Amino acid sequence: MPVPIGAQLYTLRDQLQSKDAIQATLTRVAQIGYEYIQCSGFAFDAAWMKNLCDELGLQVKLTHTPPERILNETGQVIAEHLLLDCPYVGIGGMPGEYRSADGARKFIKDYTPFMERFSSAGLKFMYHNHSFEFERSDGERIWDILVGESDPALLGFTLDTYWVQHGGLDVINCIQQLKGRLDCVHYKDMAIMEGEQRFAAIGNGNMNWPGIVAAFEEAGTNYAFVEQDDCYGADPLEELAASYRYLMSL
Repeated sequence: MPVPIGAQLYTLRDQLQSKDAIQATLTRVAQIGYEYIQCSGFAFDAAWMKNLCDELGLQVKLTHTPPERILNETGQVIAEHLLLDCPYVGIGGMPGEYRSADGARKFIKDYTPFMERFSSAGLKFMYHNHSFEFERSDGERIWDILVGESDPALLGFTLDTYWVQHGGLDVINCIQQLKGRLDCVHYKDMAIMEGEQRFAAIGNGNMNWPGIVAAFEEAGTNYAFVEQDDCYGADPLEELAASYRYLMSL
């Protein structure tokens, strides 16, 4: 079955800095055709957001929650996600102190009790990658430790296609290896301009989207969120609209 497409609101973070701005921007997101969103990169009240999304026909399915809140406000984080009917608690990146082979093992040890609390509440913890996880240090990669030494029932991966490509991996092969752990993922394209890798609207870069989309379908992905970290002066809403149109054409 086709993977439902959502919008990663980090793309629109500069347009989400007040309640009025959030309402106006999410109205545009819904008008594009998106039904699912990921909340990341801006502050909001969960009850207010739930009411707004209900009015607009949007559903929050994933967040990127600051690590300090996961560790220190666990109960409140759980309550907010249950209020939002949002089943996935995400972390946007590994905190700096864990970015080594030994650190990755400590990350798993330190965060597993919180993953268990989320699981007991009917939620799942999702790890979002960049490309530093693919660097080799003394023959080890953080990525291999996270995948191989964590509990698949507790830790899922919000695989980011751009950063996998940036790290030198074969995106489709990586998806196939993580089948069953990719509940929520990021669709993000890579273009080349003047010899520099750049973020692009889906379909405007050089990645194999028919193959990638098919691989995520086969892997059992539940939601794919379109993200563009930098729009280089273009309107982020127009970039999200271009991505949506291309994905619908597939």
